[in-house]
This record gives sequence, structure tokens and C-alpha cells, in this order.
Amino acid sequence: MVDELSVGERRPLPRQKTLALLVGRITTIKLAYWAALTLVELALPRVLDRGFTERFPLSLALAAVISALALAWAAWQARVVDRRAGGIERGFATVATTFAAASVVASPASIPLLLIERARSLEGCAPGVSCHLEAILLWVALFAVGFVLIPAAFALSLRSAH
Repeated sequence: MVDELSVGERRPLPRQKTLALLVGRITTIKLAYWAALTLVELALPRVLDRGFTERFPLSLALAAVISALALAWAAWQARVVDRRAGGIERGFATVATTFAAASVVASPASIPLLLIERARSLEGCAPGVSCHLEAILLWVALFAVGFVLIPAAFALSLRSAH
């Protein structure tokens, strides 16, 4: 949606408290998302004593559930009004800050999961050969969710100024 402004009417710039609230919320969601995915991938082989091929469907299902929860959490947090900082309104600055904060957090926080999935791609294979490319593709898909979809859900759920 395009924000409509009257000629000469200037929209107030976001306050520092509001932007800090936005960055804090999106950062918390992203860190929790990556931590949950990483913990599931670490625990799954210990809980389910089976090979990669038998575990992978459960890994996919759990990743989908965690992603759906993170998307719902992002949409909800975008609309919650803070007692001190107020609500966060949709505007260019807030949407840009959402994606900037998400990109800063998404890249480094996803590295442990990448290392786990790389190890999974080698599981049961000849030494030094990846035979489970689907593990790496899972990480790429989850990275896209964390890097694009979660911030987009947050940004699209921000309150309109009107």
C-alpha cells in the first residue's frame, strides 16, 4: 500500500524509542528462530536414532512448524503497542529498519545451522563427498524464511498511519 499525504503535510519521523522497539522485536524473533532451528537439528539425531534419510522428513516438518510460529510471532509483534514507546507505524523508515535489522541478525545467527546442515550433508557418505544436498537446500530455504519472509511478515503487519 502507498501512504497518502496531503500536499505540504509531512509525516513525523519515527522516534528513536520506536525504532529501538522495532529493532529489539525483530532481533528477538530472529534470534529465537535460529536458536530453535539449531537446537532441533542438534537434538534430532540423539532423539531419533536413525539415519539421515529417515530423519529428514521430521526435520522438514519441524522446520516448517518453527517457521510458521516465527511468522505468526512477527506479525503479532508488529501490532503490539508498547506502554512507553507506543505503536510502530508502517512507513519507509520502519520497513527499511525492519529489513536492515533482520539482515544484520540473519546472517551470523544462521551460521551454526549451516555448519550442522553441512555435517548432515556428509552423513553416511564417502569421505569428503556430500551425498545429501537436501540438507544444504533446507538451510537455503530456512535462510530465505529468516532473511526475507519473517521481516516481510513484520513489515506488512505494521499499523498503518491512517
